[in-house]
Amino acid sequence: MAEKEGAARRKIAATGLMKKIMADYFYELDAAAKDPDGRVAWCTSVGPAEILRAMGFKVHFPENHGAMLGASRMAADAIPRANAIGYSPDICSYLTSDIGAHLMGVSPISKTYEGLQGPVRPDVLVYNTNQCRDVKDWFAYYAREFDVPLLGIETHRGVGEVTEKHFGSIAAQMEGLIEPLEKVSGNVFDVGELKRVLALSRECSDLWKAVLDTASAMPSPLTFFDGTIHMGPAVVLRGTQQAVDYYRALLAELRQRVEDGVGAVEGERFRLYWEGMPVWGRLRDHSTLFSDLRTCVVASTYCNSWIFSAFDPSDPFNSMARAYTELFIVRSDEAKEAYIRRMLDFFGADGIVYHDAKTCPNNSNNRYGMPQRLEETTGVPSLVINGDLNDMRCLSDEQTNTNIEAFVEQLEER
Repeated sequence: MAEKEGAARRKIAATGLMKKIMADYFYELDAAAKDPDGRVAWCTSVGPAEILRAMGFKVHFPENHGAMLGASRMAADAIPRANAIGYSPDICSYLTSDIGAHLMGVSPISKTYEGLQGPVRPDVLVYNTNQCRDVKDWFAYYAREFDVPLLGIETHRGVGEVTEKHFGSIAAQMEGLIEPLEKVSGNVFDVGELKRVLALSRECSDLWKAVLDTASAMPSPLTFFDGTIHMGPAVVLRGTQQAVDYYRALLAELRQRVEDGVGAVEGERFRLYWEGMPVWGRLRDHSTLFSDLRTCVVASTYCNSWIFSAFDPSDPFNSMARAYTELFIVRSDEAKEAYIRRMLDFFGADGIVYHDAKTCPNNSNNRYGMPQRLEETTGVPSLVINGDLNDMRCLSDEQTNTNIEAFVEQLEER
């Protein structure tokens, strides 16, 4: 039987620094919204944030707010409000959580940061459909609500090898954003400033990759659940010195753990790879469950989504277009499977957990035979759990916990 002995989960000391950086980020957004000369852009999390920062915008990411709603469990009350105005319960629960919270006038930001009310009003909204079409509809709602411009990039999907044919068209769309953004910001585009911002984004990306790669050590110094928390600066602050400084500090701490043989999960016995979205409303519960089983979820496709190794300040538009098109979520199944095989090998995974998120089909890769194909080619066993990123009505805790415990027992038998 799988052991459940209450194994210790070691906390990361850099968490305090991260909380301060994130607090500063939200207060800076609030200050920009109150400044007559300040400008705020809302951007999708894997969108052209570098262009926006280079043009003087402070940038808000609604997906980050959606994750906060899920983790704080405020999504439960917010989702039905969006459903009531016509947004289906089957679409992205980040979208329905965020719009529902807007309709209710509530936000985890106001509960966490004194003096702040919630997401600040946008001057412009910029999306990239490299995640899904939902982000376009999500941002279109707010464009109507606030009567502000909506700009976007339409991305290729099902991409095998990323070629110039793919990223060339995306680069042209990115360049097409400049003129309308100049009108909103009142600033003239400076390619030198874009190169500076992109260089910081690339350094942030490289450091974030190095942080995640420390999990290849045995025992792993961090877990997937740690990654979902510490990815915050890579999402909302890439292109800034604050993010670079933070990941330098975090990386030093994790490398010291590796040198000292200190694992995130005490007595690590098994190592798993997580494929799909986190279950935000059960992040702590799942972290505790796996650590009690002395099983470390060492890595995930999700956290790796903010690694942009193609960024090149000497060729900003083409390299941004390539980086945002190489994203796992827009690739073909063949490319995805090749990627996962590399990750299973690199991190020494004993098994893989697929999260079938009810409202996020684009980030659920278990529905068309992938687990079976990968298990046949790698010999690595897999488990599918049903749930959702934010809508906990789609999750059975008892079934999920039982299935995870049974899966670890199977690993013991192997």
